[in-house]
Amino acid sequence: MLINLPDNLPSVEILKGENIFPCAGSLSSASRLRIALLNLMPLKTETEVDFLRLMAHSPVATEVTFVRLRTHRSKNTPQEHLDKFYRYFDEIRGEHFDGMIITGAPVELLDFRDVTYWEELTAIFDWAGSEVASTIYICWAAQAALYHFYGVDKHPLPEKLSGVFLHTVNQSLPLFCGFDDEFYAPHSRHTGIDREDILRTDGLVLVSESAEAGVYAVIARGGREIFITGHPEYSPLTLHNEYVRDLAKGLPAGIPVNYYRSGAAADRICVRWRAHAEILFSNWLNYYLFRASGR
Repeated sequence: MLINLPDNLPSVEILKGENIFPCAGSLSSASRLRIALLNLMPLKTETEVDFLRLMAHSPVATEVTFVRLRTHRSKNTPQEHLDKFYRYFDEIRGEHFDGMIITGAPVELLDFRDVTYWEELTAIFDWAGSEVASTIYICWAAQAALYHFYGVDKHPLPEKLSGVFLHTVNQSLPLFCGFDDEFYAPHSRHTGIDREDILRTDGLVLVSESAEAGVYAVIARGGREIFITGHPEYSPLTLHNEYVRDLAKGLPAGIPVNYYRSGAAADRICVRWRAHAEILFSNWLNYYLFRASGR
């Protein structure tokens, strides 16, 4: 695992328990890629682990900086964790980063402009678009960025889309190098994007989609912008935990599709997306950041 991480980051111990070990010592600035991870998910430690796990097996050396918003206060992560391991965007915007990841957020049922931190978030979108070689926008962040940059709006779904769905690759691009013709990926959302809106919008390329889950991957500006509407980073238990949480809150919650081995929530989970998720992020680091940097 060629990733530089902050000292005493709790996520490191979790990864070690999975036989994933960060590199010893610091990586030379000439050889490493700097990645900014804007973590908008409520359970930030779990999300840290999810993304670090995906990048762990890439031969590309990276340094990850965790970023937070000044206009939003997290309710589910201890403030001391954020103060110790995260930096505000305005503190890092003058630094060089090769790539950026912007996660989903639990605000998808709100109109974009009603999100309290929309102004700061779109300023980050604009900064990434001009200063970073490639940015991956995940789930709600993908919808938000498509709306901000291209005017493509989301639409509500009849019911929550939750499960692991079969996808196809529409175009042979480096991001999907090594993929099978069909692959699985998790989704967990209440809103979607119409494929016709993507196809009619100049500059957007629909790279991957699902007959059940719809648009999955869209690329713009030669890969400087990558929009992923699902959650390839999800751990095996994430959909289960979300399902149990929704039931406990009395929310309408269907059993995640193609997730439990027999289709019943009491059965074991069938993990069928992790290998492709690792390839996706390895390709991003290699083709869109490392080679683009000229190292």
